[in-house]
Amino acid sequence: MAGFSSIIGHEQIIEHLQNAISANKISHAYIFNGPDQSGKMSLAKSFAMALQCQQNTVEGCMECHSCKQALSGNQPDIIYLQHEKPGTISVDDIRKQINGDIMVKPYASPYKIYIIDEAEKMNQQAQNALLKTIEEPPAYAVILLLSSNADAFLPTILSRCITLNLKAVADDEIRSFLMKKYQIPDYKADICTAFAQGNVGKAIQLAGSEDFNEIKNSALQLLKRIKEIELYEMMEAVKQISSYKLEINDYFDIMTIWYRDVLYYKATSDVNRLIFKDEVYNIKTQASKSSYEGIETIIKALDKAKRRLNANVNFELTMELLLLTIKEN
Repeated sequence: MAGFSSIIGHEQIIEHLQNAISANKISHAYIFNGPDQSGKMSLAKSFAMALQCQQNTVEGCMECHSCKQALSGNQPDIIYLQHEKPGTISVDDIRKQINGDIMVKPYASPYKIYIIDEAEKMNQQAQNALLKTIEEPPAYAVILLLSSNADAFLPTILSRCITLNLKAVADDEIRSFLMKKYQIPDYKADICTAFAQGNVGKAIQLAGSEDFNEIKNSALQLLKRIKEIELYEMMEAVKQISSYKLEINDYFDIMTIWYRDVLYYKATSDVNRLIFKDEVYNIKTQASKSSYEGIETIIKALDKAKRRLNANVNFELTMELLLLTIKEN
């Protein structure tokens, strides 16, 4: 993490925060709302560092004592809420770490900044306890709530915070960032970008993931052979897929993008816009053997299977039904 300038995308949010710093109009509470890995923590850390910068810059100078402390995670007036129980932020967490601490003035900085990650995990009592502090905060207090679901907050909290919704970052920005920073080839950058759906953190994770390559190869091998395989082999395939249970959404996304490529090629005969460019021969073959209706049926079945698994329907049964649908179409 090295300040706002290192963040990919989110220009409007950065501009809003920097304008607030330069006009000296800082709110007491902000909600950074967006999917996991979308950049909420980078924005919050950069904002906190800039607010505490001893050179009074809107970026954070990276050189002063405070910025160096912030970069190493040791700035005493930038406080990260810790919560003991996974899945819940309790009323005790809020009382001890925020309400019981906030009246102590900052050590050496203009502000005392509290960063609450996964703030949607606050239960109702915790939110009510925090609300009291947000309603009457000391002048130097700034509370940053990071959330993947701002709808989980009480309306009274939402009304007292400035909510900043993180939007998807443009594919071109993510793609060129991955190629420059991680030196990966263009076809791999294309795949990571397509899967990330505007989420920079996810794109970075995929670019460096060996598991992802393994899952991709496994899914594509199955799709290329599925018309030929017998039913008993299908059961083996389901067993193999179950070893990827934790990444099953990635597995489904790979299959969906494969069929979108097939559909796109069938409709346009254009290979330049395919995601799986290195599979052109197999995509052409599949497009020639499939009907438009068949491909649409498969894409719908993939979406349905994803929803079923999210609703905890039996894994093996869901996968068998899906593979049979793919085989038949």
